[in-house]
Amino acid sequence: MNYHLANVHPKAKISETAIIEPFATIHEDVVIGDGTKIGANAVIMNGARIGKNVTIFPGAVISAEPQDLKYQGEITTVEIGDNTIIREFVTINKGTNAAGKTVVGKNCLLMAYVHVAHDCIVGNNVILVNNVQLAGEVEVGDFAILGGSTLVHQFCHIGAHVMTQGGLLLGKDIPPFAKSARNPAAYTGINSIGLRRRGFSAEKVEAIQNIYRIIFASGINYTNALKKVKEEVEESTEKAMIVAFMENSKRGLIPNYSGK
Repeated sequence: MNYHLANVHPKAKISETAIIEPFATIHEDVVIGDGTKIGANAVIMNGARIGKNVTIFPGAVISAEPQDLKYQGEITTVEIGDNTIIREFVTINKGTNAAGKTVVGKNCLLMAYVHVAHDCIVGNNVILVNNVQLAGEVEVGDFAILGGSTLVHQFCHIGAHVMTQGGLLLGKDIPPFAKSARNPAAYTGINSIGLRRRGFSAEKVEAIQNIYRIIFASGINYTNALKKVKEEVEESTEKAMIVAFMENSKRGLIPNYSGK
């Protein structure tokens, strides 16, 4: 291992095949997996657990202390999954006692200036476009794509396969397979193009669409819509995901876009 001009703590656990570029800083309580590359001037702080073949670009800061006044120095972590790409000046804060860790999954792309706050859970194959800002304890499902400068309120949940418009101000939950745009954020249909690209059949896309017609376009409240979906819609993996998401929503769902 050649760490020429890098500042690497001797107790950090770094794979022999990892690459640490000049002027990077690696703290003591850090684990870095095989084939991972840490760019110049990146800072990897105590609690970072970085998987295999991760690429971290210059200026990123991983596992800094939370920007949360209730944090009292407890030992917590950041976990970064294999094959994830973290671009310039991304900041990912470690967890607090709330969850104990912040997680970014496998095969993700976090573009420049993204911020992931304490105790967030970001799934696999997620894309966070430039300047996306996730407040504390946000959850983002697998394959979600958040447009540039999307701002997400603390505790919000974003379902799998969701796509958001750039500049979205999100204060409520977005259920799986949906698109969200406008300000304030609203439901604007299902992510049909993304679903087809990921191998969903036309029949599955139509079934998802039919569920959301009940939830967003039937004129009944979400409680009654959920009951109707549970009672009347044929069982499927997609139905189960939508029902579970709604039952566990803490901030409530985004409204339907009225067009007014």
